[in-house]
Amino acid sequence: MSDPVSPAVAFGLEIKYAREARGWSQTKLAFKLCCKQPYVSKTENGQLPSAQFAEQCDKVFGTPGTYARMRQRAADAGNPVWFIPYLELEREAAAICDYSNAFVMGILQTPEYAEAVFRSARPDDSADKIKQRVEDRLRRRELFDSPHPPSLWVILQESVLWSAVGGPEVMRGQLEHLLAESRSPHITLQVLPFRSEAPPRGVPFIVLTQQDGTEVLYEETYQRGQVDDSAEAVAEARAAYERLRANALSPADSLSFIRNVMEANTHEHHPGPLPSHVGEVQLQPGQRRQLRRMGPRPRIVLRHRPRP
Repeated sequence: MSDPVSPAVAFGLEIKYAREARGWSQTKLAFKLCCKQPYVSKTENGQLPSAQFAEQCDKVFGTPGTYARMRQRAADAGNPVWFIPYLELEREAAAICDYSNAFVMGILQTPEYAEAVFRSARPDDSADKIKQRVEDRLRRRELFDSPHPPSLWVILQESVLWSAVGGPEVMRGQLEHLLAESRSPHITLQVLPFRSEAPPRGVPFIVLTQQDGTEVLYEETYQRGQVDDSAEAVAEARAAYERLRANALSPADSLSFIRNVMEANTHEHHPGPLPSHVGEVQLQPGQRRQLRRMGPRPRIVLRHRPRP
């Protein structure tokens, strides 16, 4: 009995069958798709192409939406079954409001950070399986390649920045990536500091606003996540998110905070308290706000010398 064909391989075979049925070479199909022949070859051999490639195939072969849907099912196939409903909502969302208290949300992770997260969570998985999980996660970035990407607002609990996921170099790369992503007009980052008056939420959660204005809640537990569209749950989550947003640092101060943590990571070679020369976040000209340092304060014992 032969092994089942993966969705990506099945997609590639369908493209090959459609091409051969018309008597086209890979080069001719590549010309019609406005891409290069090696890309067509890789697709036919089981490498999942971009969403734009699938959309172009629908236009060239006259199959409205068929290949786009097939490609999307293949892209979702590597994710847990319970996560797919969220992915479908994420792709159709007008706005995404995320609160993360343990890890950077998946759509903003670097490949190295994502690999470290998966290796920690699934130490028994093979290297190939980990690689596939990372590719599936990074593919969610395609969301921002669409003509009308959603707005993404992310609140990061301070502990997320100080964590040592993957080691100092991986964390530095992840923090640099956050700073780079924040330049997008569609992405806003805020940091909820330890000293905030708002208590951190126990679990991460996301409030998605759909195109018609309706809102949906997505929450994660240790084992799985779930979508909840009940009015009561969504209203409670929205209120909680607005409290977190109000108590977090401003977007500008948050970026300064992330930059300072990144510099501390570089100087110390491990996550830890901010050195004195990066222990401030720029607020207004002439004003400074001290950042709370992590860890216990050193105990200082004063000994009096005997008087002569």
